[in-house]
Amino acid sequence: MDVAGVIAAKRDGRELDAATLRALVLGFTGGEIPDYQMSAFLMAGYLRGFSAGEASALTQAMVESGERLDLSALRGPTVDKHSTGGVADGTTLIVAPLAAELGMQLLKLSGRGLGHTGGTLDKLESIPGMRTALPVRELLAQVDRIGLAVGAQTAELAPADGALYALRDVTATVANTALIASSVMSKKLAGGASAIVIDVKVGSGAFMKELAAARELAALCVALGRDAGRATAAVLSDMSQPLGTMIGNAVEVREAIEVLRGERRTRLRELSVALAAGLARLAGVAGDAGDGRARAERALDSGAALERFRLFVEAQGGDPRVIDRPGLLPAAPLTREVTAPRHAWLAAVDGEALGMAAARLGAGRQRKGDAVDPATGIEFLPSVGDEVAGGAPVARVFARTEEQARRAAGEILGALSWAGEPVSPPPLIHDRVGGGTGS
Repeated sequence: MDVAGVIAAKRDGRELDAATLRALVLGFTGGEIPDYQMSAFLMAGYLRGFSAGEASALTQAMVESGERLDLSALRGPTVDKHSTGGVADGTTLIVAPLAAELGMQLLKLSGRGLGHTGGTLDKLESIPGMRTALPVRELLAQVDRIGLAVGAQTAELAPADGALYALRDVTATVANTALIASSVMSKKLAGGASAIVIDVKVGSGAFMKELAAARELAALCVALGRDAGRATAAVLSDMSQPLGTMIGNAVEVREAIEVLRGERRTRLRELSVALAAGLARLAGVAGDAGDGRARAERALDSGAALERFRLFVEAQGGDPRVIDRPGLLPAAPLTREVTAPRHAWLAAVDGEALGMAAARLGAGRQRKGDAVDPATGIEFLPSVGDEVAGGAPVARVFARTEEQARRAAGEILGALSWAGEPVSPPPLIHDRVGGGTGS
């Protein structure tokens, strides 16, 4: 193909047809088109934009670049969920057993944390013995047996996405709505689920800082899913502060277990229930989102979802005793309290700064391949709008050394803004796109 002509067409703002985009993506993935030409194309598209039709063609080409999971042998309705990344977001650990308990089958391929955002695989691997690098046939057999499995994203699914993202990362072309949506949805569509809920985070701790941009991304993801014949919906959830109270790996597993036990009725539980209810509605196992929500609440309160999580941990080689004895999870040797400087109302939180503080303790990574310390992290206690007394604890730091703890304490206080009068808390869910995500 005339790659230079394609680049020029996009540079000049012309819309490209599906066949051209397919040839471009597959040619690049196959090594026929060099990095410098694809980089030029990405920059042209970043500056000129992509239409909805082009985004759909890019997504389908990425799906075609590799294998696709065949879930047709599974008995129940197949579902998947995706979060665009945030801080203290352990929803997968709760939504997955909830979905299975409500009669759905969930095979989720997850990633690792990078920068200020946590990774589901890192959290799960803090459970002693837990395996996530499982072959697809084993994951499918496990889903058939207990209703859920969570494994590592494989290089065979949508390999074009990984290749393109590597270029976008070093050419300042990441923050384009069509490219982000194509990246997200190519992996979800290749994963084979018939119903998909996308949790688009918005706020200081998310990649999407503004509601308008998050709404645009959510709408495009839903459209791409529906174009591919999948029941798809999106939730725009608040990430102007950490979703849960724990930021890290083992500490987030502990918090998820407490939610599954019915001990915590928090924002983390509320969003997990909303996502599970949305999946139930999309998959047709609940009459409406209200029915799905009521069933999810019962599964938590009865302990049924907790027992499903126990089966999941055991099936993937983890020590199921952590369900009853969370002390078996890795724990940092030092715990240090961080206290409020004065009496005030918590007005705002820099969620990204909190995530980076936890990452620098060892709970996250700055570069792919960095080791993660499963024991370290932060417990963040107040929520935006809370009245906090001077000297009251606002956080606890779980660290290896005193120096790490002191540095994290300063970063935590620097991430907080205070007000001298009451502040209204933000809504947990800002908006919904597509049916099935409740009201």
